[in-house]
Amino acid sequence: MPLPLYGVAAGTFHSFTRDPSHHFGHWYHGHLTLATPDGLCPTALDVDAPTDVGVSYRLVDDLTVDRIAAVRALADGFHPLASTPDSGALDYARSPMLQDTAWLAEAAALFRKARIALNRPAPGSPAYGPDLADRLAAGLPVRAFPWVSSNGDNALDVLLPHVRAASRIYVFGQRFDDGLGVHDVHLNQGDPVGSPWYQDNGTWQDGAVVCEHTDGWVVAWQVRFNTQVLTTDDAGHPR
Repeated sequence: MPLPLYGVAAGTFHSFTRDPSHHFGHWYHGHLTLATPDGLCPTALDVDAPTDVGVSYRLVDDLTVDRIAAVRALADGFHPLASTPDSGALDYARSPMLQDTAWLAEAAALFRKARIALNRPAPGSPAYGPDLADRLAAGLPVRAFPWVSSNGDNALDVLLPHVRAASRIYVFGQRFDDGLGVHDVHLNQGDPVGSPWYQDNGTWQDGAVVCEHTDGWVVAWQVRFNTQVLTTDDAGHPR
């Protein structure tokens, strides 16, 4: 079933740490803690994984506060969000503010479809990470936010200046089962059949860290596993 505790935690920066050791190609996390009226809210950010999974990240850095009006109206603290386009929930494949220029996105999707058809990767293989389409998009003078391979620290290094400078931070994901906190701060759809997370697929339930700056500038930091696809059906399953 889709994530039952999906929502957003809003607050201000309190602290940021990383796992005490990092063995590259293993699970690795950043730990961003928000100050909220309900107390400190820890969040777990997945930024590295075993090589048979892999992680990618990107930063959407041309946003303004009008793009996050629904969640900006909420008080600090954790708020459940309905998995709908109007609730303030995020969807990497459907949220207008997270989409590349339309013609570029369509061309990239065709390129990836052809690449997958030719290579025929096994379901669940890390075949959906950054590729030639991302590298080409990085050099084009259009709205494009290419995915970057994460070694763990590079993804956190990109995020850290924004969370430290932000006037307000919004962490989208799933609330901890017990106590205040957020995890699943990543793409939560597109997992293949046979994956332990296939049953968690759903639309309008993706995780991200969104930073609001004092001048109204907003950036969104996104993460996904390289086994996940961004072309999904209405249930969030690969298509």
